Amino acid sequence: MLEPVREKVTLTFAGCGDAFGSGGRFQACIHLRHEALAAPVLLDCGATSLTALRRAGLDPGQIGAVLVSHLHGDHFGGLPFLILDGQFSRRTAPLTIAGPPGTRHRLTAAMECMFPGSSQVGRRFEVRVVELAPGQNTDVAGIRTQAFAASHPSGAPALVLRLKVGDKVIAYTGDTAWTPAIAEASRHADLLIAEAYYWDKAVPHHLRHADLAEHDHELTARRIILTHMSPDMLTRQPAHQPARDGLSITV
Repeated sequence: MLEPVREKVTLTFAGCGDAFGSGGRFQACIHLRHEALAAPVLLDCGATSLTALRRAGLDPGQIGAVLVSHLHGDHFGGLPFLILDGQFSRRTAPLTIAGPPGTRHRLTAAMECMFPGSSQVGRRFEVRVVELAPGQNTDVAGIRTQAFAASHPSGAPALVLRLKVGDKVIAYTGDTAWTPAIAEASRHADLLIAEAYYWDKAVPHHLRHADLAEHDHELTARRIILTHMSPDMLTRQPAHQPARDGLSITV
């Protein structure tokens, strides 16, 4: 008897850079598609995300949900632009924003800071905000989402995420110093997307290539892709595949 076909998750790294555009890269913006999802989903939405999505040939208006790892501008600062783009393009489908506790307040504050009055405007589509507490399991737009506490101060709890998309598991560190939560979230995952900000320089609250090497025996994910790399990392030959803007893979 033939085994059932396992549907693939397609991930496009529209943006995979750090906060400062190192290497000319866009900020964090990872696009996920799967047959089980009603609409594509983003992992993080940095300030450059609209440009990054369009450069990659991806329609921002089709995004059904955004999963946010933490509330720094290079990971969630594109949300006001995404919402306003939907407003001006006459979007009608709802948009779900799922992020750590404090997301609702910070999103409103960001919109008012950047475009005063924009948070109170009536729209043809609903913006739903879901807050994910560490230790919580939540269904977000068809994705079973498990949140773990990261080690990265951002004015609100930062998250390491474990996502079950169909029968695939994808883990995402966001930005964080090494924490056992990384190994737990990525246990036997099909893919771990891991920050590798520096090669071995100690930078507070960030993950280094050296940390991944030191804890390699704890990382059981079938595949690891590195993101959020500084100029120091971009000159190296890492042990795992580095992301690049526009990279598209299936798992």
